[in-house]
Order: sequence, then structure tokens, then C-alpha cells
Amino acid sequence: MKKIWNVSLNKESVLKEVTLYGWVAKKRNLGGLIFIDLRDRSGIVQIVIRPEDTCYELAESLKNEYVIQVTGKVVERENKNKELVTGEIEILVVSLQILNTSLEIPFQITDETSALEDTRLKYRYLDIRRTPIKEKLILRHKIMQAIRSFLSEHDFIEVETPILCKSTPEGARDYLVPSRVNKGNFYALPQSPQLFKQLLMVGGMERYFKIAKCFRDEDLRADRQPEFTQVDMEMSFVCEEDVMDITEKLIADVFKKVRNIDIELPLLKMKYDDAIKYYGSDKPDLRFEMKIMDVTDVFKKTSLAFIRDGLESGQVVNAIVAKNGASYYSRKEIDKCTLFVKNLKASGLMYLKNEEELTGSIVKNLSAEEKENLCQSLALEKGDVAFLVLGEYKLVKNVLGALRLKVAKDLEMIPSHEYKLLWVTDFPTFEYSEEEGRFVACHHPFTSPKDEDVDKLLKDKEHCYSKAYDIVINGYEAGGGSIRIHNEGIQKKMFEALELTPEDIQNKFGFFVEALKYGTPPHGGLAIGLDRLTMLLSETDNIRDVIAFPKTASASDLMSDCPNTVSKKQLEELGIEIVKKA
Repeated sequence: MKKIWNVSLNKESVLKEVTLYGWVAKKRNLGGLIFIDLRDRSGIVQIVIRPEDTCYELAESLKNEYVIQVTGKVVERENKNKELVTGEIEILVVSLQILNTSLEIPFQITDETSALEDTRLKYRYLDIRRTPIKEKLILRHKIMQAIRSFLSEHDFIEVETPILCKSTPEGARDYLVPSRVNKGNFYALPQSPQLFKQLLMVGGMERYFKIAKCFRDEDLRADRQPEFTQVDMEMSFVCEEDVMDITEKLIADVFKKVRNIDIELPLLKMKYDDAIKYYGSDKPDLRFEMKIMDVTDVFKKTSLAFIRDGLESGQVVNAIVAKNGASYYSRKEIDKCTLFVKNLKASGLMYLKNEEELTGSIVKNLSAEEKENLCQSLALEKGDVAFLVLGEYKLVKNVLGALRLKVAKDLEMIPSHEYKLLWVTDFPTFEYSEEEGRFVACHHPFTSPKDEDVDKLLKDKEHCYSKAYDIVINGYEAGGGSIRIHNEGIQKKMFEALELTPEDIQNKFGFFVEALKYGTPPHGGLAIGLDRLTMLLSETDNIRDVIAFPKTASASDLMSDCPNTVSKKQLEELGIEIVKKA
């Protein structure tokens, strides 16, 4: 039986007899005529039951969300509804059947809702009936179809990789799965298919992709879930430019097919150090201006003791300028910004306003020369406000990068329905972990260093850079990857730089290191966050909106009530005992 979708009916369908299925979205009794908005996945169509119809009494008993089957004739509506796709027609019902009833629902199935998110997540199967959620899931499907089509056309082979894996350090905690057969041993759910896709290159597949489920036990936020989906890609005999070229063409193809948006190629490329220098972030949002500017030199002879002392200890002064923002930033709003930067561990926030005269928190202590140099360096025009932060380089950049985004939102500077994409390249190979007291891999230990930096792996970790790249969309990291280490000697040197013992290497990566000995080709790849890409294309800022059954911020599923306890018998079979801490 071929399904007739509601929105497929139009004026050309008039006089046709159709059988439709769906849910009662709304019922109205107007002067004896019963009008019902029948909803299916595609949308709404109006059906009409007259007093003389044999099914009239049954129609009177209908309530919202009852599931019904109707057969009737398509007729042209006298009072057309331009808000509906099917607003020019309606269905005169001949027969009606109730397929199932419904309890009174906990919230209304409407486009706009005041229901709490926790309530909607508890009854997610009802929330999915709402058009905004339904359309995002359909959009996700279209994105996946476009990706599969593009990659298949470009000689990629879709290969499944295991879900039950070995625990390997990849930056976050693993979700562990105990083995019943091998008591005391555990599988780990994959944080990514990283090692498997590299092994597929060793295996000669040359071009692989997979729409992969990944799992990370980490703190959540609006754009992060404990289980997520990524488009995983790997290629042999490629350089950085090759991977970036095929990826940006894939992204452009998805944008065009799914949203009819043209993306200009090639994308802008920005080195990591420049992204931090000018935007305070490795995922800069370029939909608005407002670069971070270094004004340290302006204060070299300052009389302000706290700035002078800071500069003598190697600190810097950086600033951002909010054009035409002086009138918005009252004392109250500036206090909010000060609290904001202090929460990011800044010692404080300085500001300058250029109104009828130059005012601000430090103006009275500035010399005429300093004022003039500041205005020139910052191009501070009438109506502008500048925010300045003193501190260590990394802290200052991080604080002003975050403040830059806050100011842009405050002043409504971020254009809607606009996309800015770029590549951030040349990431550091290592980053220093205060917690571990050593350098750790910035991406993962299989990322290839720049050819000219191989010798820095052991001697100069702070200035060692990698063949790594992220694709950034509107301030979100939409995907990232690298050229991998295919040389066994360089991989050993990388492990040594990460202070891994031979026992650590064998225990965690032994099978992979062994594979590198058997003719491993040069290779590289990238993973695109499917959830995040869908979130961006559907113009929501909550990743839960684009996942059918998401978890809350505490990694709980309110609908199925998990995670939950298991029986003592199950634990005994696994050789596990739950011990409560004192």
C-alpha cells in the first residue's frame, strides 16, 4: 500500500477519493460541522464531518492525539488558509475509524511550547510529533544521505568498525563494558574509530568512511552529548591539502543539497597561533569583526603601578573595541562584564569610552600621550567602547576571546542566517597539563608533526607543530583531523615525548604498533561532528534538538530512566561488586 502524505494533496487532487492516516491535532465543532486537523509526518490537512454522515457520532468522541483512519473526497475549500500547505483543500469524510486512543497529553503538540525541556525529554516520543523537532530529524536524514552520496561518488568505502574495543587514552574517560566471559576484564566503547580507520589504511582500503557512534564520559554542555555521531573519513597517499580539499567540497555539497546555500571555495585558512592572537579561540566566529589587539607597548612608560608591575613580570595588555557600544555599556553592564572576566580568572577589566570626551576606569591616570596612542592603536572613534585586560598571554587571549562573543551577543552584532567557514591549521603537537605535570598530545598521539619539527618532539615540545586542521563553522568546531604518523620510528619518538614506558605502549597500543611494521602507507583523515553540523544547519544552539533520544546535562535519559541499577545476579555473573565509599 502506497502511503498518501497529507501535504501531497492540493487543488489538482480535487474530487479524488483518498484514505489518510494520522493523529488528531485539533477538533472544532462549528454549527454542527466538525472540523479536524489531521496530522501525519508531512503536515496538516483539514477533514470535515457533516451531521448527516454516519460517522458523525464517532467523530464527536475524538480527542487530541487519537490515531485515526479516514476515507473521503478531496474538495476545494471556501475559506482558504494560506498558512497551511494544504490550505486550499479539505477532505469530506465518507468513513472514519479510530485506530487508537490517547491519554490526555502532558503538553500541547504545537510549534511553540512553554513546556519545560525536562518534561519534553521525559515524553520525547510526544515531543518528536512537534514540527520543530520532527523537521530537524528529517534534516539530519537529508544530511546523512547527502554525505553518503558524495563520499560514495568519490571512491570512499563505508566500513563498520567495532563498538566493543580496547581502552586507549584519547582525552576523555572511557565508558567501560565488563566482560562476562573474561571476568575482571573490560571492553571500552570507542571515543572514536581512530585506530581502526588507520588499520584500514594499513589494510589497503585507501578511502574509508563511516557514520560512527562515539562515546565519551565527560562533562556535558549545550553542544555536547555522552554518545554522539561523527562522519569518520580516512585516506591513503594524501597530504593536508588533499584532506581539506575533499572535506570542504563535501561540506559545500551538503549545504547546497540540504539548505540550497552556496559556500565559496576554497575556504579561508588561518594558523592556530593567529586564531589565538586575533580571536582568543581556536574556533573563531568570523560573522562579525572585533579582533583582539595588543596595546602592551602603549603602557611601557605608564604611571599605573599595577600595569607596570605586570609588564615587568612578562604580562601583556590586550583589548577589543565594541563599535558604537558606548551607549549600551552603562556602569551596570560594565560590572556584568567585569564579573564575567573574573569568572575566567582575569584579575579585572579596564575600559575606555569615547563619547564627548574619553572616559573610563583608568583614564585619569593616563598621560595625554598614552590617551592619544591608545585611541590611534585601537582606532577608537566617537561612540566606541574598548575593554582591556592585563595578564599572562594565554589567559588574556582566552578571556578576551570569550568577552568578544559576549559583547557581540549583547550588541546583537551576530547576523542570523549567515555562515562563515574556515580552516584552522598548524596546531601545536603538545599542550602542557597542569594536572599531570607534563606535556600531553594536543590531538592524539598518532598526529604527525610538521616535517621540520620532528626533531623538536623531544627537545622543544612547546614549539612543535602538527599537520592538524579543524574546520570551523560560526564559532563551532565542526570537524577536525590530521595527517597520521605512518613511520614506526617517528611513532616511537612520539610515545617517548609523551613519557610512555615500553610497558605502557605495549599494553595500550601494542597491536597498532605491530601493524605499523607491515607496509603502512602515508595517510590522514578527518571526523565531522554530525550532530553539531545538523545543529548549525537547523539554526538551533541546543544539540539535543537534533538527536532523537538525547541525554540531559547530567547524562541521564529521563524517558527510559537510565542509567539505572541492575540486579545482584547480573553483577555476580560479571564478577562485579558495588562498594559504597565510607
